[in-house]
Amino acid sequence: MFNNKNMNFKNSAFVLLFSLIISPLFARIKTTDKLVMKKYFLHGKLVAKEGTTDKLTSILLDASQLVSTAKGCILYVIGRDTNDNHSVWITEIWDSKEDHDNSLKVAGVRELISQAISLLDGQPEKGQELEILGGKGLN
Repeated sequence: MFNNKNMNFKNSAFVLLFSLIISPLFARIKTTDKLVMKKYFLHGKLVAKEGTTDKLTSILLDASQLVSTAKGCILYVIGRDTNDNHSVWITEIWDSKEDHDNSLKVAGVRELISQAISLLDGQPEKGQELEILGGKGLN
């Protein structure tokens, strides 16, 4: 039913399909993975003074709105610790550290930072710079 001519055509078609569609797809996935690894990932905790956690989270949420417009902002999430009413966590992912640093130049951000600092119980902890290994939503 099948002769060598048909098989060669099918093999050639498969090779062509693979080289035009599947191979670039794998290359894109590989490239995307490498690009994801180069993103800037920062995670940190702020501890509010007694009775100021709501005000601190409000300021941080306002800041998240401002920096969401900044170049390179992928993720900027504020969360409250369910086991400690005074601790607020910030998780950020940026295209680069430079983009993160430049976000401080967005109008209004420095003012919000100074308001937030006055509500902290002690010095803010240095944010943890982390290496992204992968995950949903990063492409």
